[in-house]
Amino acid sequence: MCGIIGVVSSYPVNQLLYDGLQLLQHRGQDAAGIVTAEGSKFHMHKGMGMVRDVFRTRDMRNLVGNAGIAHVRYPTAGSAASPAEAQPFYVNSPFGIVLGHNGNLTNTEALQTELYREDLRHVNTGSDSEVLLNVFAHELQRGVQGHRLTVDDVFTAVSGVHRRCRGAYAVVAMIAGFGLLAFRDPYGIRPLLFGAATNELGEDWMVASESVALDAMGFKVQGDVAPGEAILITLDGQIHTRQCAERFSLNPCIFEYVYFARPDSVLDGTSVYETRLRMGEFLAEKIKRQFADLKIDVVIPIPDTSRPSAMQLAKRLNLSYREGFIKNRYIGRTFIMPGQASRQKSVRQKLNAMAMEFRGKNVLLVDDSIVRGTTSREIIQMARDSGARAVYFASASPPVRYPNVYGIDMPTRQELLANGRDDEEIAREIGADAVIYQDLDDLIKAVQSVNPRLTHFDASCFDGCYITGDVTEDYLASLEDQRNGIGPLAPSLPTRQMDLNLSASA
Repeated sequence: MCGIIGVVSSYPVNQLLYDGLQLLQHRGQDAAGIVTAEGSKFHMHKGMGMVRDVFRTRDMRNLVGNAGIAHVRYPTAGSAASPAEAQPFYVNSPFGIVLGHNGNLTNTEALQTELYREDLRHVNTGSDSEVLLNVFAHELQRGVQGHRLTVDDVFTAVSGVHRRCRGAYAVVAMIAGFGLLAFRDPYGIRPLLFGAATNELGEDWMVASESVALDAMGFKVQGDVAPGEAILITLDGQIHTRQCAERFSLNPCIFEYVYFARPDSVLDGTSVYETRLRMGEFLAEKIKRQFADLKIDVVIPIPDTSRPSAMQLAKRLNLSYREGFIKNRYIGRTFIMPGQASRQKSVRQKLNAMAMEFRGKNVLLVDDSIVRGTTSREIIQMARDSGARAVYFASASPPVRYPNVYGIDMPTRQELLANGRDDEEIAREIGADAVIYQDLDDLIKAVQSVNPRLTHFDASCFDGCYITGDVTEDYLASLEDQRNGIGPLAPSLPTRQMDLNLSASA
């Protein structure tokens, strides 16, 4: 999962982009990058680590210009944690273009072959985002007449990307001397919104992965980028939109509502916080129906994402709600830390149990999901060590039984706790007295109760249905090989600062 931002403003945008990235830091802690546009010149700085670690004052001073894009990243299926993979990426043909991408392409290998053998383009890393950039650049080159770029040329190139690329992609790009481009895959799997802010010099525009970045930066949300749609904002502030896909439908990733998005965000017209409240209500009803025999004294959330669900669940069951775990906010989120060893090491550094809330009680722990089970197992043991008499574990989402191939770091079946296990086996594996999962139908109803216009979702990690229709057993096996170190590794390059003087017009 990644976070992306793009801005066209009447004023310098470096601080806006930096602050926006911090608001999206939860979407990736592996690397960060900013590119600003000053006329026909790009200024870039990117590197490994969190936003606050990548950028220094001297870096920000060099990021001059009134337009730019920015990106926070964590590595997904088969990708390396390397400075070379930090985004945005850059090409200089047919024009200077920089691009940042949230999602994951599922036909990367085929595209790499096409780019090398047919398009005569070079890809320097193993990143599907660099592949996507080169596909867009090639489609742009094919459509441009002469040396002058037009709005129609850009939208035609996006149509070419939709024809060639498969998978999930929400994209921001800058074309030197021309403008900011944002587009979303025809299935609308990953979120992307745009907004405007008015000042004394005119109207500023921003696109971002979540509404929270727009709200906090003083931009009023104008809407979501529709599936297959492209939005082009020229450097003089003119906005153009066009549907660039022949076929399109909205299928947002339901895991955004379960876990990834901030609760104060609104995605595709749907409040994330409200959906999580509803998840708690539906889960409470399941407990009433199927687990009425459990003698529960207290409901305790696993901070932070599960709090709304846990609060509403406790209210529906007329049970006490307590905060039993204190979170160290200076430790990264374990789910997006690459490597199982890092996850295991960080759990007890990240959470500390308060014994008074556990001692002698039958405790219902509520989490947003159970993926690998590593964190759940450690937390349950912490509850027992603190004196809990019985520990039940509830998940606000269904069992994660299948790999996610659209940009979430859970690619292999062997890593998924629920794969090949029933609920009793899962409970034994993590040391719980009982495990209670949300039903998929109820999860979907929870989101639809907030926004009935959402009729379809990508829920592939729960049901194994891959909506792009191109995910095969061979593809999943290839991902597992890469995960186990059998596949190719991307080269490692140093962090770099670049000034690029290339124009989008003759």
